[in-house]
Amino acid sequence: MAKQDEPLTGAALIKEVCRRIRVARSYWDAHNNAACRGEREKALALYNTLTKEQKDQIPEALRVWLRYRSEKYFGAHRTAPKSKRKSK
Repeated sequence: MAKQDEPLTGAALIKEVCRRIRVARSYWDAHNNAACRGEREKALALYNTLTKEQKDQIPEALRVWLRYRSEKYFGAHRTAPKSKRKSK
């Protein structure tokens, strides 16, 4: 089994969650909502696998952005993105 196929654990998992949140925020700042949505979903899926102690190791600014601010724009209550139409 290759190293990249192994599930992340411990510090590596925390580091990957932080990285994905930062990537999502950079897409957000660049107004690239589709890419931001995808990265946010990946970050949130990893974040939800963390224990309480591990979540406390994530910087507060990243946790707040992931759980609250981005939820305002990407939450289930929002209209789903539409596919781009072809121009004729």
